[in-house]
Amino acid sequence: MKKIFALTYQRYLFREVMLGTLLVLVAFLVLFGFFDLIGELGDIGKGGFQFHHALVYVLLSLPGRAYELMPIAVLIGALYALSTLARHSEITVLRASGMSTRDLLGSLFRVAGVFALVTFLIGEFVAPPAEQMAQEVRLKAMGTVVAADFRTGLWVKDGQSFINVAQVLPDTRLLGIRIYEFDAQRHLVSVSDAKEGEYVPPDAWRLNGVVRTFVDNNGGRVQRLPSLTWKSALSPDILSVLLVVPERMSVINLVTYLKHLSVNHQKTQRYQIALWKKIIYPLAGFVMVALALPFGYTHDRVGGVSLRIFGGVMLGVFFHMLNGLFANLGVINSWPPFSSAVAPSALFLLAAGAMIWWVERR
Repeated sequence: MKKIFALTYQRYLFREVMLGTLLVLVAFLVLFGFFDLIGELGDIGKGGFQFHHALVYVLLSLPGRAYELMPIAVLIGALYALSTLARHSEITVLRASGMSTRDLLGSLFRVAGVFALVTFLIGEFVAPPAEQMAQEVRLKAMGTVVAADFRTGLWVKDGQSFINVAQVLPDTRLLGIRIYEFDAQRHLVSVSDAKEGEYVPPDAWRLNGVVRTFVDNNGGRVQRLPSLTWKSALSPDILSVLLVVPERMSVINLVTYLKHLSVNHQKTQRYQIALWKKIIYPLAGFVMVALALPFGYTHDRVGGVSLRIFGGVMLGVFFHMLNGLFANLGVINSWPPFSSAVAPSALFLLAAGAMIWWVERR
């Protein structure tokens, strides 16, 4: 009989926390989507950018928002559900009937496991392509190129070659390409200029309007070609990092780009931190429900639920700020990437453990 009661209550708690979290997440997405749309209104009229472009851009950005806000929504949803149960003295009855803190935490972890899986799937398969599409819609409508902010264009190292690209279009076509090729002794071998380049899977680019200048002991020679196939490790996936910030890239793209940076002896700190955050971030839901559990043991009669919800919002905002802070400090101070990524969750987990210990001793 006790086992049947426990299973029934676990399902009830699972449903309440699940519904509360989904409600909070939808409310957050509506709120942030509205503010994002307001922020885009200032760019309407630039080039061909119109209101419907702004609306599509905001809608495509929502999966990335959902990924960022999921732990906060889990925290507030769990706080709301537990506070409601505490107000009706249901948690007191459960504890009196023999249900331990470990049992309650296990029930909450089941909900957190579902949202951890959803967070991972959104972050890996939904948010990155949606974010890239959003940037492409915005850039195409405004008639802007990706590398427009670089004074001398985009520079990429690929093996013994250095590539300078004047413009990278949203569809990853390249305009104004210059390739400096060096030998093993770092002597300049040739300089190739091309009007444009288009990717040809799996590992080549078709360059059009090519002028190659070979440098040798005789002074050099010039070769003009209507087109040229150029083999390179540079790919649209690597160029897509210009459209999507590291925190919203998929694990696969992060690993690919990290390999490219490592092979070419370039700094990888920021992308290593982003990779560890992508692995660890979905697990933040477990920390959030552990942090919410102690609030369910309190019995404030006046303003209890509203105060807990406010506290949950503040804790969620603080967690989000700490994530960004430790990532930036990790890059600046060259901290170990794993430590920079896990520190916010570890701190909140310690706080949750201390709070549970405190309420258990009361």
